[in-house]
Amino acid sequence: MRLLLAIMWLLHWLPLPILGRIGTLIGSLLFIFLKERRQITLTNLRLCFPKMTEKQRNDIARAHFQGYARSILERGILWWAPTSRLRRLIKISPAVPTKLSQERPTIFLCPHFVCLEVAGTAITMAGPACSIYSRQRNEIFDEALRKGRLRFTTDERNLLARNAGIKPIIRAMRSGRPFLMLPDMDFGRKESVFAPFFDIPAATLTAPARLAASTEGQIIPVVTRFQPYYRGWEVKFFPPWENYPGDDIEQATRFMNSFIEERILEAPSEYFWSHKRFKTRPEGMPRVYD
Repeated sequence: MRLLLAIMWLLHWLPLPILGRIGTLIGSLLFIFLKERRQITLTNLRLCFPKMTEKQRNDIARAHFQGYARSILERGILWWAPTSRLRRLIKISPAVPTKLSQERPTIFLCPHFVCLEVAGTAITMAGPACSIYSRQRNEIFDEALRKGRLRFTTDERNLLARNAGIKPIIRAMRSGRPFLMLPDMDFGRKESVFAPFFDIPAATLTAPARLAASTEGQIIPVVTRFQPYYRGWEVKFFPPWENYPGDDIEQATRFMNSFIEERILEAPSEYFWSHKRFKTRPEGMPRVYD
């Protein structure tokens, strides 16, 4: 792991168009050799895009692997590049809503696009924010990841343990620190409902809606994508959702999935398809990953 981090550190000095192309090449190789992840990705794409041809789904899957590999290599820029370089490479649209996020408890809702780490960097460059942190098995990588996440906010309290429950999150939000939340992975049935995701029932966390309700807070979606031609990344903030979550938590969760679907259709290959999004199934429905 030390060697891998040393390579990432050396590569981060390269111009982004060169580093990005190296990542694209590595991703092309991973698409060939990581058979299990390739099958998970293609299964997800077949479920979500049944009208596409197999070639279209393969093209999206290959581009997904390329983008994911790029995002790993380019993380070195987020961790070690000068702030001036980051400001050149990160296009923020329209701007980090720092003032808006101080007016009431705020959740920055960040779906799993491959370069989502850039959103965390953009937000913490503008001011303190908190997020869930899961300790990594490898201690060397864990230390590097923690330092990267805390680069612009050195307060350890901004990394909240996943097993600490909801109270530290609520305290942080009420103290004026926005909460960066990744809402769209399958964590099982607990605290989830089955909400349509491209017409497939998906175990979906109700936590965003419940947190917004319990704190009387607001949800501001943020989506990060690659800029064309290896020019950098775009971090796009959307207006706060009005009257969210309302009285119906399940309906609010369905609305969230619908929003994420719309963003995926804008850049299908950049979504995190290699996760088993449909691992948890409703009673009586067959498994989809064998």
